[in-house]
Amino acid sequence: MDLAGYVVNAVLVEGRSVREVAAAHAISKTWVYELLARYRRDGEAGLVPRSKRPHSSPTQVDPRLEEAIVELRKHLAEEGFDAGPATIHYHLSRRHEQVPSVSTIWRVLARRGFIVPQPHKRPKSSYIRFEAQLPNETWQADTTHWHFEDDTDVEILNIIDDHSRLIVASKAFVTTKGGDVVATFYEAASVHGFPASMLTDNGAIFTAGPRHGRCAIETELDSLGIVYKHSRPYHPQTCGKVERFHQTLKRWLSRQPPVSTLDELQTQLDCFADYYNTQRPHRARDRVTPAEAFAARIKAAPNAPALAPPTHFRVRRDKIDKTGRVTLRYRSRIHHIGVGRAHKNTRVLILVADLDIRILTTDGEVLRALTLDPTRNYQPINK
Repeated sequence: MDLAGYVVNAVLVEGRSVREVAAAHAISKTWVYELLARYRRDGEAGLVPRSKRPHSSPTQVDPRLEEAIVELRKHLAEEGFDAGPATIHYHLSRRHEQVPSVSTIWRVLARRGFIVPQPHKRPKSSYIRFEAQLPNETWQADTTHWHFEDDTDVEILNIIDDHSRLIVASKAFVTTKGGDVVATFYEAASVHGFPASMLTDNGAIFTAGPRHGRCAIETELDSLGIVYKHSRPYHPQTCGKVERFHQTLKRWLSRQPPVSTLDELQTQLDCFADYYNTQRPHRARDRVTPAEAFAARIKAAPNAPALAPPTHFRVRRDKIDKTGRVTLRYRSRIHHIGVGRAHKNTRVLILVADLDIRILTTDGEVLRALTLDPTRNYQPINK
């Protein structure tokens, strides 16, 4: 016989006092009195162990709300968006007046098998983080690779605002060139304003320092008074925000229909940027959207002294082609310079001082001197 039956018989049959029985077996008198009451009311059935589960749970999540949580989880995950408890809480709060807490949503997802508890990560306090205090204080830029339906490799240039995480530009290119970086930067600045500083890695399109020169974006930022900073070599954590954004973007792209042209990919990028900026709550911004965070504070602006770019000197050896032209690259753009068919196949020396061009024969004869017009692909011979 179990303890409950033993206690009841000790009191009712043997005639021992409740105090004595409770003291002898290290149990509470309250429990003994409860057993006696249940036995007198229900007989032997009253001594059967009972569930401690409450008869009602006022704080239990409404089944309809629980289904809404599950449906949101499925929809966001299928679309490739972030589908964590905090994001679900944000979207629910826009549809319902009263919503469960983030921890409750987490428990619902765990109970329904959508979340597998994992060991705790390093505490956030162990990380040394930098974050700009104002919108446009710093922009981070970087490229990442993607592929078309036929596995053709393409590149995506992403630029985000360090403070708000706003996507200021996301552009697709077959191969990103220095001129593409400059054009994309100016396009973003025309919408959001110029930043006070720019942060990138040491890719060839972002710096010509290893080649002992200056690339197009470096020259442009200097002329605008914008501070240009580069990450430490082999240390992508410096540009961690844009690196993390690459992952978020690729996770979403992987859930979209495959594309085969740059225009199709750009349409997808524009669609994601609109959602990311205006609808997706960002964990690092206290669960407001990047657009809201960008608009909440005054904007930083360039405050470094604008520098006149130093004269860039080059010496090239070339041969005039059969049409009487030579080619010259300026700011990642190829320009064709007319010299004359009479000089075809002539070996020449090209002396370049920024836009001032002199074309000489190997004997020192000047065949042409001109000021390059960067807006024209062909530089005609002046009549």
